[in-house]
Amino acid sequence: MLLQGRGKFPINRITLYDNDPERQEVIAKACAIYVHENAPEIEFSYTTDPEVAFSGIDFVLAQIRVGKYDMRDKDEKIPLRYGVLGQETCGPGGIAYGLRSIGGVIGILDYMEKYSPNAWMLNYSNPAAIVAEATRRLRPHSKIINICDMPIALMDIMASICGLHDHKDLVVGYYGLNHFGWWWKIEDKQGHDLMPTIKAHMAKNGYAGEGSDLAFVDESWLQTFKKAKDVYALDPNTIPNTYLKYYLFPDYVVAHTDPNHTRTDEVREGREKKVFGTARQIIEKGTSQGFGLKADAHSEYIVDLARALAENTRERFMLIVPNHGAVENFDPTAMVEIPCIVGSDGFEKICQGSIPQFQKGMMEQQVSVEKLAVSAWIDHSYQELWQALTLSKTVPSASVAKQVLDDLIEANKKFWPELR
Repeated sequence: MLLQGRGKFPINRITLYDNDPERQEVIAKACAIYVHENAPEIEFSYTTDPEVAFSGIDFVLAQIRVGKYDMRDKDEKIPLRYGVLGQETCGPGGIAYGLRSIGGVIGILDYMEKYSPNAWMLNYSNPAAIVAEATRRLRPHSKIINICDMPIALMDIMASICGLHDHKDLVVGYYGLNHFGWWWKIEDKQGHDLMPTIKAHMAKNGYAGEGSDLAFVDESWLQTFKKAKDVYALDPNTIPNTYLKYYLFPDYVVAHTDPNHTRTDEVREGREKKVFGTARQIIEKGTSQGFGLKADAHSEYIVDLARALAENTRERFMLIVPNHGAVENFDPTAMVEIPCIVGSDGFEKICQGSIPQFQKGMMEQQVSVEKLAVSAWIDHSYQELWQALTLSKTVPSASVAKQVLDDLIEANKKFWPELR
């Protein structure tokens, strides 16, 4: 996408940075070939040296996974031992991942402050809600914008359902936390109300069904899109984010999960195998031609955001930002996900008014989970982390929370602060 869009977002240098040289090299060597063939004027390099990577830059497009897939595997499988759902960003697994992510993202922000203090970080690193709360408290003046592609992917589906091209054809009202939100207004650019059409589709199919264009998704994701029908039924006045299924139907998720073969296994057998396999073939053949490489909505969204900041386009984006009244009847210190207008001076929040009691109650519980998890990291507190797991709607009791937590502590010794 960076190369594809350079006519409207010119780039002179791209540097890949990682702390795992062997894993990085496979992708980087393939990217070097791709850049040379498609944009030889762009300087491309890769490094494990922070000073080299972060000096003289304008944007850091960040997506890190501290502990990589080995730790994601544990995040998903440890809770399942105790009948609790295992998911990448939700429940105990999401909290575990969050505590690993905090230090990694803070470290990158510190490199930026040292070597390129005027640069922006556009952060895709998960779990974005915990990362956003941690950066709000630990690096409140850093130039970081936390974003998530899930609302955009769902808006693309909604646009398709309504016969429109993509999310850019929609004007929406949305409130929530990351992976935990609801649309209350969806219109086209002419102001026509699209909610009736989308509601009718949701009531029948969830996000799946005719017109949804989901042929490319893995089976586990297809089931998630279908389950949105049941999530929608709880409040037919709004359109839900798919991730709410993990909080509202955790028993269903556990019953339909193979504890020995989770989403991590799917990714390793599918996407990761394909990406690294393709990269190795490109390196072997010395060309990127004929592999069908193309950009997707994930990359388009983050590049559009960078362009809005660089060129003051004043476009709308869904961002994770401090509330401070944007959702009137909710914690002002919460990091909420809402539409914002982005220009060269940063973002302006679009206020969403007051929210209904059902959503407010769920959000207050979940934001407390996220705040306690971050407090546990800062304070090295076993007690606060136990409270965070106990408060999660995905965990049935404090005793189960303690069992899961003790196993997660053992698994995360290399990555978490030592808890007292």
